[in-house]
Amino acid sequence: MALPSPPPARVFAELLPAPAPAPVGGPGPPPAPSGREVHVSGSAELSAGPDRARVSLRLGSRKGAAGAARSSVARRLEYIAQSARQRGVPEENMTVTEDFSRVENTYQMEAEVCIIFSDFGKMQNVCNLLIEKLGTSVTISPPHFYHTPEAVDTLRRQVCVAAVGNTRRKAQEVCRLFGQSLGKPLLIREEETKEWGGHIDSHLSNSPDSLTLQERIQSATAYASCRVFAVFEIKGKENRRNKLL
Repeated sequence: MALPSPPPARVFAELLPAPAPAPVGGPGPPPAPSGREVHVSGSAELSAGPDRARVSLRLGSRKGAAGAARSSVARRLEYIAQSARQRGVPEENMTVTEDFSRVENTYQMEAEVCIIFSDFGKMQNVCNLLIEKLGTSVTISPPHFYHTPEAVDTLRRQVCVAAVGNTRRKAQEVCRLFGQSLGKPLLIREEETKEWGGHIDSHLSNSPDSLTLQERIQSATAYASCRVFAVFEIKGKENRRNKLL
């Protein structure tokens, strides 16, 4: 997937004249900076793979006796739950829905198990085991990968911090070019953020069943970019000792 190139960074320094002294006895203007500032724009782009996967398993039974249909499904449900628990899946990450109906002269029992995994290796192990042990008596859907809200918030914070860090490094390079040292930040403003790609839990993936596991993870990867504007104070001559370090 080709990513759009970030906008060109604009880096410039502007030396302002020193402010005029306030009249004696007058209130005077508010304290002003020294007038030596560097104005910098910078950006960053990061990506984050999905941190959750949801797998649905469907199974059913049709028998002449109601109890036989129920017990057939119940045995497989217990095996599925036990296999997931033994591999570290907590009980609250498993949801079971059941539907019991009568079809002509038989009783039909159907069930669906939804399991949420945070460890994709464990997910593969559980699914492979169930396919091996239960065969065609259970239908396992391809995993739906998505991001939790916490993962999306983390990506937003990280890309903003990365953009600020890139901006500060650019300002340092500009100051060094003129033999100056960078001072404290006077202004940091987030100008633009963009997000694309990724899936969230409430939106089902439209990915075809033919995709491999890695292709599904890639298609669910989220991207974010951020551009910031910052103003830093320019200090005096750069310390030669620090420059050598």
